Amino acid sequence: MWMYDKKLEYPIKIKKRDPRLAKLIITQYGGPDGELGAALRYLSQRFSMITPQAKATLNDIGTEELAHLEMIGTIVRQLTQGISTKEIEESDFAPFYVDHDTAVYPVSASGVPFDASYIQSKGDPITDLYEDMAAEQKARSTYEYLIRMTDDPDVLDPLFQRFGEALRIVQDYLEQDRVFTLKG
Repeated sequence: MWMYDKKLEYPIKIKKRDPRLAKLIITQYGGPDGELGAALRYLSQRFSMITPQAKATLNDIGTEELAHLEMIGTIVRQLTQGISTKEIEESDFAPFYVDHDTAVYPVSASGVPFDASYIQSKGDPITDLYEDMAAEQKARSTYEYLIRMTDDPDVLDPLFQRFGEALRIVQDYLEQDRVFTLKG
């Protein structure tokens, strides 16, 4: 059983509507490397793990992915809330709109609906853990591509938050090491 704290893990406060960007970001909701697949993958794989620690780890990560799913859904909703017919027509959001209005629907940026094949659960703990490491790298790549597609700080902040803190720590470390090497 989980306890749900009724607030986002990271606050989302997008001020500018952008249906074009929403159509791209939706891939992290229901695309092949998105948060829905990740959450279901980890929560399914945990049953095949052979140690309590591995089960607990996958359970923790799976629930974390559900929090990310909620954040992505909130970003998409805020990017499309109140958009006009003119904004829809001027963006490539129209095909999505015709099928789903501005609902948050699990689909890739190219319009392919969520598919259970995105969830790999082989039943072999080692195979599943290698799959998980590869899946996290694919998600990282997708987030980086999305970050390149916008300059809106209200969107960048929660997208970048996922990897940004670790990146800043590594960059600070490398900078300190470079300064020490130059002085030493």
